[in-house]
Amino acid sequence: MIPPISGAIGPLGASEWNVGSLNGSGPTNAGATGGSGSFGGALANALNTLEASQANATTAAQQLATGQAADPMQAITAVENASLAMDFAAQLRNQLDTDATTIFQTQV
Repeated sequence: MIPPISGAIGPLGASEWNVGSLNGSGPTNAGATGGSGSFGGALANALNTLEASQANATTAAQQLATGQAADPMQAITAVENASLAMDFAAQLRNQLDTDATTIFQTQV
């Protein structure tokens, strides 16, 4: 077992890594009501997968910090996978934003 880390690791908490949920009501859920073959369904599925990887990473990091993790490599891998998934989601969001701006500025 790895000894627990005493004190806070940084000024930010686990909520920084939380992407939210699509199960609630509100504008986030408005476009995700389509069927499995729709863009909204694919987007909802991708965000749910991202949320699950973030939750897995949070649990693994907490277990590593408290000394409960049996295999530190599993925790490190879970956190790195969540980080890569979040980076990919941010790149997709930025590209979609750029594309939408281009479409709206196109002269017809």
